[in-house]
Amino acid sequence: MPVEPTIAPEIFALRPDFAALSIYAEDARNSPSDAHSETLLRDACLALDSAPWAQAHLAAWRETYRAFGAKPQRTPCSVEALRKRAQRDGMLPAINAVVDLYNALSVRYALPVGGEDAALYEGSPRLIRATGDEPFDTVSEGVPKIETAEPGEVVWRDDHGITCRRWNWRQGIRTRITEHSTQMWFVLERLEPMPIDALLEAGEKLVEGLHRLSRSVRTSLLYLNASGRSNRVPETASEP
Repeated sequence: MPVEPTIAPEIFALRPDFAALSIYAEDARNSPSDAHSETLLRDACLALDSAPWAQAHLAAWRETYRAFGAKPQRTPCSVEALRKRAQRDGMLPAINAVVDLYNALSVRYALPVGGEDAALYEGSPRLIRATGDEPFDTVSEGVPKIETAEPGEVVWRDDHGITCRRWNWRQGIRTRITEHSTQMWFVLERLEPMPIDALLEAGEKLVEGLHRLSRSVRTSLLYLNASGRSNRVPETASEP
């Protein structure tokens, strides 16, 4: 059954312009990083500012983090963290073919992109503002650790607990995509002024990359914004 994420109303109260593209992949295949996936990463690092909305989109995410009490200079959104690493090292670390694919697209489109092993989810993913008692599994100095979110923090979670803290800052260990993952869920997260057309284009590139890795993969897309959810993605960038 396809993953159908939900977004709580308080998220749109915080950012009415927020829109997400959810992509579920079934019978997918992954593999170790290879020359192709490393080339995707390298080319993306060379095109950090090719998207004309890049700097403004990053600024919108920093503003959003401050709005729910986070400090983006300490815990930046996922794409800003990737960009900083690319600027510092000139390259991003290769992890596996699927993670390399969506990290490359994240950097190229200046867009937070998350990937999860859907088979390890308990219930459907949902984006909420935390109460402060939700568990989050992570690693600190090489040792497994359970943290809790701060009250009001924006988090992705399932029935078990948090899967990603501070909207898209840090992913948990439990649901990470590995080389053995075959059911995958991706979420691409956009704020103004990034065009909706660009969000959809990034989604198309992700699906193309998944099909390159596995011809048998089946994908389904779900577009979510303040107006609701739709299996029909918008046709123009004019939709809010």
